[in-house]
Amino acid sequence: MKTKLEILKGVHPGKIIERELQKRNISKRQFALSIDEYPQTLGSIIKGNRNMNVDLSLKIEEKLGFEEGFLMTLQVFYEIKQSKKDDNYKPDLSKLNKITFWDTTFDKIDWKLMKIAIIRRVLAYGNTSEIEEITRFYGKTEVDKIKIINQRR
Repeated sequence: MKTKLEILKGVHPGKIIERELQKRNISKRQFALSIDEYPQTLGSIIKGNRNMNVDLSLKIEEKLGFEEGFLMTLQVFYEIKQSKKDDNYKPDLSKLNKITFWDTTFDKIDWKLMKIAIIRRVLAYGNTSEIEEITRFYGKTEVDKIKIINQRR
């Protein structure tokens, strides 16, 4: 069963604040003023036009009864998700051996689209350094999923 955090990974903290305010039937303006913040600032965060900061997250978490650090954790995961959408999303290529990808044009690999094939290839043919880089890049959870699938075959 997934934890609340795993479910919400990649969601901007503003969406969670907005949902919580709607559930409690509190206006954004009223809430902003209650935590001694500008309504425009809160509105920008809720719209996703502005990132959460530590001081504001602590005020909001206290007022809404969230666990301390919850909103900042969401902010970090949101930024990670946004970073991965970037076209420059690729592992440290200096740690990967082109020979491991002998049957493809190394410079044209789509690291997002081909994630499963890349992980399988590195697990099957890569050295320790390559496996470590792919694990760092895609995350231990993703690599472990592929390992489990490969063991079932």
